[in-house]
Amino acid sequence: MTEEPPSYPPPPPGGYGYPPPPPGGYGYQPLPPAAGTNGMAIASLVCSLLGLLCGIGSILGLIFGFMALGQINKTGQGGRGMAMAGIVIGAISLVLSIVVGIIFAMNGSGSNTKSSAPAVVITVDHQPALAALTM
Repeated sequence: MTEEPPSYPPPPPGGYGYPPPPPGGYGYQPLPPAAGTNGMAIASLVCSLLGLLCGIGSILGLIFGFMALGQINKTGQGGRGMAMAGIVIGAISLVLSIVVGIIFAMNGSGSNTKSSAPAVVITVDHQPALAALTM
């Protein structure tokens, strides 16, 4: 005796109320590759931090920061926070170095005329070379 599966009625005309599957099915859909962090944003932060030690780094940090923001807006890469931090730190260190330079210039700390001893000049009489050899 063989049993046949029961026959089911066909589905209703509108389906069972579930939306149809997407065209690619329900399988794994890979995400687009990660864009990564913008290299100019990293350079901006590093140069700005070095700008605390020397003035040129803060200028480079500002330049790289603004360039990084432009690239991030176009490409959607990460690193916006690093670029902003590089701009802020670079601007602060540049302003501080300008203020310190002005203060040093006003105090005259770059010149040694106030506290240095007077210069001593020693004059020596020159002897003729032939007389010096015969002695």
